[in-house]
Amino acid sequence: MKYYIITFGCQMNKANSERIASILESKGYQPASKINEADLVVVNMCSVRQSAVDRVYGLAPKFKKLKEKNSKLKTILTGCILKEDKKKFRKIFDSIWNMRNYFDISPKCQSKSLAFVPISNGCNNFCSYCVVPFTRGPLTCRDHQEILKEVKDLVERGYKEIWLLGQNVNSYGVQRETDAKQKTKQTRKINFPKLLKMVNDIPGDFSIRFTSPHPADFTDELIDTMAKCKKVAHYLNLPVQSGDNEILKKMNRSYTIEQYKNLVKKIRKKIPDINLSTDVIVGFPGETKKQFENTVKLFKEIKFNMAYIAKYSPRPGTAAFKLKDNVALDEKKRRYKVLNDLLENLKRPAI
Repeated sequence: MKYYIITFGCQMNKANSERIASILESKGYQPASKINEADLVVVNMCSVRQSAVDRVYGLAPKFKKLKEKNSKLKTILTGCILKEDKKKFRKIFDSIWNMRNYFDISPKCQSKSLAFVPISNGCNNFCSYCVVPFTRGPLTCRDHQEILKEVKDLVERGYKEIWLLGQNVNSYGVQRETDAKQKTKQTRKINFPKLLKMVNDIPGDFSIRFTSPHPADFTDELIDTMAKCKKVAHYLNLPVQSGDNEILKKMNRSYTIEQYKNLVKKIRKKIPDINLSTDVIVGFPGETKKQFENTVKLFKEIKFNMAYIAKYSPRPGTAAFKLKDNVALDEKKRRYKVLNDLLENLKRPAI
């Protein structure tokens, strides 16, 4: 029996797929090199944008043809799935696996040198365009001893690049506790900077990267830790999403552009050769041309090494879905091209 995994979306999904592969192989399955050789196809989907969900719907004709050739073929869907979408997907897939934490599963790494290590799952931020809190649930942090044990094992097996993953890695260690008077408070034990230093102190020849951090949670302690830890790569993805404060507020991003620029300034002061990338959404509901120009202005000022630019698409289940999607697709494409061209012309040279 052979299996084939299709992974959509972020590195967290890639990490989960590696753990799903381990589960399947423990049950006697072997990996198929091509989808038409598989007896079991697992789709690990992403729900961040509607276009990502549509790509999964687009697999239906392919599955129909595959089942005509192999009547025993089974298809499974897992990953970030909204409750409303599950009803529709049951018509396409034989089974749907609920998203879970795969922290306790040893991964079957696809690369011989790169390994993904999840440190948390879920998110408490509720950005208005994002479904993660609804599909993955609230923030759940993995025990730091388990993380260190996994990294040590990977390093001993020869892995040279370790990625620490989470929807918001720098919120790692936040615990919500309720006292006798039913008052909820947050406490920190092993926070992300401390965890980063612990991973850095593991013996071996390897580098460390992490994604994704939230600008509002990026502390001076984390900047200092990155600067002092020799194994932490001088690379950072710092999502900004928009260069306009009003749009950031609509997105429920808890920082201003002034705060973001000040953070970048502090990071570059401590780590002058940092390679900085970002995520940005163009055409968010209500984004005027003037507000988009503020994003252009930010790109010119920051001079990112790289940027992941997305054209906004309405996503059912999010707060932003209630807003009117009033930026035309052609205009979104134009704004995408403006930023992409600007990035190529102005980005800082990679170190």
